[in-house]
Amino acid sequence: MKNQLLAKFFRYSLPSMLGMLGMSCYILADTFFISRGMGTNGVAALNLAMPSYNLVHGTGLLLGIGGATRFSVLKSRGDHRGADSVFTNVCMLGVLFSAMFVVVGALFSRQLAQLLGAEGEVLEMADVYLRVMLLFGPAFVFNDILVCFVRSDGSPKLSMAAVLTGSLSNVLLDYLFIFPCGWGMFGAILATGLAPCIGICISSLHFIRRKNRFRLIAVRPNARHMRTCLALGLSSLVEQISAAAVVIVFNYIILGLEGNTGVAAYGVVANISLVVIALFTGLAQGVQPLWSRAHGEGDEKAAHSLLVWAAVFALCLSAVVYAAVALLASPVTGIFNSENNALLHAIAVPGLRLYFIAAPFAGLNIVLCSYFAASERALPSQILSLLRGLILLIPAAFGFSALWGITGVWLSFPAAEFLTAAAGAACLVLLGKKAARQNEGI
Repeated sequence: MKNQLLAKFFRYSLPSMLGMLGMSCYILADTFFISRGMGTNGVAALNLAMPSYNLVHGTGLLLGIGGATRFSVLKSRGDHRGADSVFTNVCMLGVLFSAMFVVVGALFSRQLAQLLGAEGEVLEMADVYLRVMLLFGPAFVFNDILVCFVRSDGSPKLSMAAVLTGSLSNVLLDYLFIFPCGWGMFGAILATGLAPCIGICISSLHFIRRKNRFRLIAVRPNARHMRTCLALGLSSLVEQISAAAVVIVFNYIILGLEGNTGVAAYGVVANISLVVIALFTGLAQGVQPLWSRAHGEGDEKAAHSLLVWAAVFALCLSAVVYAAVALLASPVTGIFNSENNALLHAIAVPGLRLYFIAAPFAGLNIVLCSYFAASERALPSQILSLLRGLILLIPAAFGFSALWGITGVWLSFPAAEFLTAAAGAACLVLLGKKAARQNEGI
């Protein structure tokens, strides 16, 4: 039985990690090709626009992960109509949020770019990126929803294929649109916007092959289902909003310390971070359906085993990540430094080595957030997500930068993740004691 569970752990986690790694390439490919085609100002514009991508992607994860978690629990309990109702209500929310993104993109993209700190030539490029990205908001949102539901419906490989196919198409289209076509920033974001459209087409094979155990049904909006899904997925949105807020704050602080070149250097660090965090997120999201099923069936022993395996895997992965970043910081920076800017190199290389000291703590925190949400313990998941970004990291960035300048900015991330990991361990111990008392009282 334990071997079967371990086999499921790898069958779900590895495809999810590959899929999330591919999804992170949406922005990474943009950074590489924009740096080659538009230089330092292009990378700065992309970095200033990135918080809006975090918001759109976070909304998709809010609905996808929250809905898929509740779907898995209901399916494990045999409530098939309830599971279909959850999917239908999640799609209703997806339409609502998508409409909001389209309106903002069509009418307010320039004002949003200015609010994020863009000016001059950088403003023009950031405006284009934001407008097109928000107009593609429905594709990003529904791609995330389908990826999460298809994975939770027993097809982790198809879910992975949807994300990877979209990501590979983004890389190819980035090159085609920026260089042969000469479309600049518009070409970069058009390639990124088409990627989730392709992903949706791949996920649709789940319905075409009639392997789906979820479908749209004729139901009225159900406030209870919506509230439950939003609560369970909120930690994913909070993580993305926190990431967006952190990017805005870091851009503001670094702009004052090192100017646009410093912001471009942070763009390199932030984009490598996007890939690393995607690996941990993929691990956590891959195990989520298994945690939810174990919880729905009342098998807390299996859920605990899955948590231990995920935590050990995250720690091993973080060791590999830090070794790679520490050794390859200089050549990696060179990839995104097409103008061979010496100042950018001098800022980004030590930044990478300091920033990713956080890797083991970040991995554990992401695993714990997913575990709590997947087992319908929304509150500790939300608390940890808030601690990682808004509550700890932003004050640390201001305080550390005042003390140690740009070095303090880089060190604020490991400090916040370490403190969050300590809080997560405390939550786990408290919940374990609570469960033990309940078992004694039975």
